Amino acid sequence: MTITLDAPKAAKAKPEAVPGLPRPQKDAHVIKSDREAIEVATELAKTFLEGSSERDRTRRWPVQELDAFSQSGLWSINVPKKFGGPEVSYVTLGKVIEIISAADPSIGQIPQNHLGVLAAIRTVSDEAQQRLLFGLALRGFRFGNAFSEFGSKRAVDFETKFTDAGDHVIVNGRKFYSSGALLAHLVPIVALDDQGRAWYAIAERDAPGLTVIDDWSAFGQRTTLSGTVLLDNVRVPKTHLVPGYKGYERPTADGAIFQIIQVAVDNGIAKAAIDDTIEFVRTKSRAWVDSGVEHAWQDPYTIQAVGDLKLRLHAAQALLEKAGQAVDEAVVGATAESVARAQIAVAEAKVLSTEIAIAATNKLFELAGTRSTLAEHNLDRHWRNARTHTLHDPVRWKYAILGNYFLNGVNPPLHAWS
Repeated sequence: MTITLDAPKAAKAKPEAVPGLPRPQKDAHVIKSDREAIEVATELAKTFLEGSSERDRTRRWPVQELDAFSQSGLWSINVPKKFGGPEVSYVTLGKVIEIISAADPSIGQIPQNHLGVLAAIRTVSDEAQQRLLFGLALRGFRFGNAFSEFGSKRAVDFETKFTDAGDHVIVNGRKFYSSGALLAHLVPIVALDDQGRAWYAIAERDAPGLTVIDDWSAFGQRTTLSGTVLLDNVRVPKTHLVPGYKGYERPTADGAIFQIIQVAVDNGIAKAAIDDTIEFVRTKSRAWVDSGVEHAWQDPYTIQAVGDLKLRLHAAQALLEKAGQAVDEAVVGATAESVARAQIAVAEAKVLSTEIAIAATNKLFELAGTRSTLAEHNLDRHWRNARTHTLHDPVRWKYAILGNYFLNGVNPPLHAWS
């Protein structure tokens, strides 16, 4: 069975439901080590880089790319060894996402919620549910997401609810920012029970009443396909009902894990922009008339600026690694103190990754010159991607979390945005 998903549905006057993809025809590879995870990500990134600009330009959906990505085993790298998974460190997981995002940040962002849900399953599910759902991930099933809601007052406010119907629940609601849902095999839905507690109701992608619409119109991260999910009496078996709220009733690393993946995406965007800046300056840019040099790459101001960008990127990468170590410690031994340390380390990394992503994608044009703005180069995609993705979890609140922790000894709040 072949499904062609090349035409952007958002261009049509009336958005249409998008059919789901077939389930994996064969089991995915299982990564054996942290080293292998990095090696596999590096090889995949070379392939993803080749078409990344054109996918952005034409908004071609990364169907084949996602199949290769999930079949590679990288979508199950945080499945515990107890259940047959690699259980790589979060240092490695962050590096994997950064590598992929430097090639194509839309592809790098899509597994964020999949990996976050796997982490939550480890924290809150019983062993039978873990064995079932981890088993699906190891086979190559992709979990999308239907978490956020467009019209709610705050990100933590949900109107989507489910009702108990015996061996299953019935879910009703409307979701937006549903990155990955369109090309997923399963869709975790954040829905409230009759006590107002948030669960992950993991529905089949083609479950009756579950409609995914490609109406994502943001100017950046264009092929994350983060559009609308409609839920009309969707049946979800209780075997697939995960008590996500338990991950925030006590200190756990769940929130920090969602956040650290955001950091890795932004670092990847920054690295790609700096790499393209260097390539353009060395091959296409002209020396400024007053510089007294023959080549643009000899300009002392350009040399200084590139050095500054590289320094700040390396600082952001170092903080990402430090944050991964703190998350690993909190996963192994979750206490109020270890979880707060992980949240703080991730918040620090998030600040720097945001700042270097914006700085690098903006500085590209200043250093490369006017011809770098030509549509044929499509270099503006770096800025558009950075400006769009860094809007996740505003850094002005990260500064507040950091200051309150260091000055007043106040631990960060426990939720998926902290």
